[in-house]
Amino acid sequence: MRVSSPPGAPVAIYDGECRFCGRWVDIWKQKAASQVEFLQLQDERVQDRFPEIALADLQKAFHLIEVNGTVHHGAKAVYRLLALIGETALDWAYEWAPGFAPVSEAAYGLIARNRMVISMLTRAFIPRRLAVYNLVSEIFLRGLGLIYLAAFWSLGAQLPGLIGSAGIVPVAEGLSQGSALSFVDVPTLCLWNTSDQFISAQCWVGVIVSLALVMGFAPWLCLIALWVLYLSLTVAGGVFLSFQWDNCLLEAGLLAIFLPRWRLWLTNSGPPSRAVIWLYRWLMFRLMFESGCVKLLSGDETWWFLTALDYHYHTQPLPTPLAWHAHQLPGWFNAAFVAGMHIIELALPFLIFVGRRARLFAALGFVGLQAGILLTGNYGFFNLLTIVLCIPLLDDEWMLRGKAVFKRGVAALRKRPAMEEKGVAAPAIPRNHPAQWWLLLFARTGLIIVVLFMSAVQLLLVLRINPRWPDPIVNVYSRMAAFRSINAYGLFANMTTERAEIIVEGSMDGESWHPYEFRFKPGDPKQAPPQIGPHMPRLDWQMWFAALGPFDQSPWFINFCARLLQNEPTVTRLLARNPFPNSPPRFIRAQLWEYRFTNRDERQKTGAWWSREFKGEYLPQITFDTTERPPDR
Repeated sequence: MRVSSPPGAPVAIYDGECRFCGRWVDIWKQKAASQVEFLQLQDERVQDRFPEIALADLQKAFHLIEVNGTVHHGAKAVYRLLALIGETALDWAYEWAPGFAPVSEAAYGLIARNRMVISMLTRAFIPRRLAVYNLVSEIFLRGLGLIYLAAFWSLGAQLPGLIGSAGIVPVAEGLSQGSALSFVDVPTLCLWNTSDQFISAQCWVGVIVSLALVMGFAPWLCLIALWVLYLSLTVAGGVFLSFQWDNCLLEAGLLAIFLPRWRLWLTNSGPPSRAVIWLYRWLMFRLMFESGCVKLLSGDETWWFLTALDYHYHTQPLPTPLAWHAHQLPGWFNAAFVAGMHIIELALPFLIFVGRRARLFAALGFVGLQAGILLTGNYGFFNLLTIVLCIPLLDDEWMLRGKAVFKRGVAALRKRPAMEEKGVAAPAIPRNHPAQWWLLLFARTGLIIVVLFMSAVQLLLVLRINPRWPDPIVNVYSRMAAFRSINAYGLFANMTTERAEIIVEGSMDGESWHPYEFRFKPGDPKQAPPQIGPHMPRLDWQMWFAALGPFDQSPWFINFCARLLQNEPTVTRLLARNPFPNSPPRFIRAQLWEYRFTNRDERQKTGAWWSREFKGEYLPQITFDTTERPPDR
């Protein structure tokens, strides 16, 4: 159908008495700006301008009249309107995807017949004002750049001693068959170069590129480079980079590649991808919900009976000074905190999908939980990364409100009036080259499919639902798992109730033994627990895991002791004190001690933060007579 007098600009005609229609038109107006004219069918001008369209037809469906006079109605009219304001995917599917058009019209008719109920749901879940994420995206990406910066900087000083040519577990040994491997099988740049200089270069290039991202330069290129570099180091790092926050950073970094538009500067990149914003919300849901599920599904009584924090503060890998004070709190307080944590991890994640106010409440709960963990434990950049991941739960209006509140607070302290923040402007519609637009659409669509598929499988596994998957799904899952960028999450499924510490000692004569002092893990009972985040001391962390079982379950530990017998400088630099600085010891042994926090009276009397009790031998004394001498550098 065509009208005899085509309009100068597209005209959308809707029922002004329908709240459902009015809410969506308000959103579309913000997107369309002046590109489309919106008229209520109750407006007398409608019949005068377009007498060919019967009033009864206008009352049944939404109409759109294009500049060539073509009239669309129903779902087609909605899709054409979206195409005019830059969202062409649905209009393309309506024209070309088999079966999409009749399904769309049937769904439109169902909604039209039940507008009262749909209107109530719309008011509950969809804000009348279009959410804007320009500021959210910019702050998030700069925050992610800071997390990358901390991660690469921390690794730069450690990797030579951990995986270098003379390190504890040389990466060259693990990739000795590199000629038979491909990047798809082992996604690390070290396939082509395993030298210490190349490993360190990856770290320091990562630092430089992270700074570029923080400053907002070429965000898209920076994000690709950072993800590739960190993936490379994570795969090469083996056991020393096998932590959940390494995987979480890779997943967040992969999604970030598709968030900004292809612009030279972050501040001018335009509106981010809303689909990727929602993928970040899905990531936060999984991160929190799965972390809560694994605790209860493990059957651990400390989580079920709310006693986990009676043990956690002193048995966690690297506690902080505040952990000692938290350990002194009464049991009822810690029980209440565990109950609150269960609510935050198991209930609040569902608020992510309810509405913007609910998401703000969920974000505050997540940030509060992470702040508590950050103050009492050293988990590298994990807590800061989780806090940064809460940013996509917000929108620009919340960010500006927070900024205004902060300014008023500062002004009150300075006793001078604060300037009010202006409202959030509607986002500009970017004009990309058609080829670029289709490439972005294709890439983001593929990303959504892969992320939802992989994460759904992992969520089912966390919930202990494991159907017999078809072989093609298993093969795809296995291929994607190598990139460690779509993951399952959940820490401390089983709470450790005792703290075992390995004390490594060296001797020249087998009679007089001297302990090696680590930088951050407990050793001297009078040494206060450190506050070191966002630095991640990989060796100290692995020593905690090694103490959970016999030494033969941690093959790297024997390598570590062999390097001490060699007095390898790249390894001894990872320690706080080497008792044999001039010549290597002839013997090495390791003993197991049980550590616990002192109480207030004990600390007042002795000045010690820890009390300890000898538990037995961990590793019998070894020497080069009984171990294979590590290769010379």
